[in-house]
Parts: sequence; structure tokens; C-alpha cells
Amino acid sequence: MKRHTGGILAAYQHEDSVISAILSLKEKGYKGFTVYTPAPNHAVAEAIGHKVSWVRIWTLCGGLTGVTLGFLMTVWMSLDYPIVVGGKVIPSLIPYVVIAFELTILCGALATVAGLLFNIIVTRKAAAYDPRFTDDRIGLFVPCPAERRSAVQQLLESSGAEEVRVEA
Repeated sequence: MKRHTGGILAAYQHEDSVISAILSLKEKGYKGFTVYTPAPNHAVAEAIGHKVSWVRIWTLCGGLTGVTLGFLMTVWMSLDYPIVVGGKVIPSLIPYVVIAFELTILCGALATVAGLLFNIIVTRKAAAYDPRFTDDRIGLFVPCPAERRSAVQQLLESSGAEEVRVEA
């Protein structure tokens, strides 16, 4: 795991305080900060400017691959071993919908897991953390060099942080 560079870790009780701190940090030119919330918070994500994840594209590609493989596999197998059942045409597509649907779900789910793992590996960054951020507090970690820490600490305290500490 990557070691985090030093910075300031702040704990907030209210989302309005965090949003004002995020906007102030962005106004001052700080980037790369990490926000921890106990539950998904759309207002905080909007303030950060959080981008939409590409995992949905992985899921779509996996699902389309699954439906294509489902139909191709069943048609190929029925043409490879042709048995006329009930007078139907050899590659009868209607019964193959079930297999194509199942492979759509399987390949879509596997592609989603692969996309999540890829996203975690690519965007992974280590930052300071406090267990309270999974319970009832919102955390904000701002990585910054030692000479700028006092300014960031004052900014976070003035925005309403209930605790601000330096993380080495």
C-alpha cells in the first residue's frame, strides 16, 4: 500500500461545513484531497466534482459480450450437431433467449467485478483515516507540504471542523 504524504485530517459533524471547506480548498487551489462519509452523500460528491465511474461501461460491454456469446454458442452447437426437434428450424432462436439471458447476467457481473478491481487499482491513493468516519462523522484529508499546513489547518478550523490534526 502506498504511504500517504503528510497532511491535515479534519473531522466534521455537518455536511454544510464540509462543503464550505471543500469549496474554500478548491478556491485556494488545493487538489487531491480525500473525503470520507459514513453513507453516500451526493451534496459532498457534487462539491468535490466527483466524476461518474467507468465501471458502468465495463458492465455494458460484459452484458453485450454475454448476449452475443449466448446466441453464437447455441447457434453454433445446433448447426454442429443438427437434430430436428418438433419440426423446428435447426437454429431456432427463440429457445436460445434463455441461455443468452443467463450469459448476459454472468458476463455482465464478472465484467463489473473486473471493472471495480481495475478502478480500485488505478485510482488507489493512501490517506490518513479515522474509524469515526464510518459511524457519524465526515472526514477530510488534505495532503500538503509542511510549510502550508498551518494555513490549511486554519482554513479547516474556520470552516467548522470539530477536530483538526496533523498527519505525518
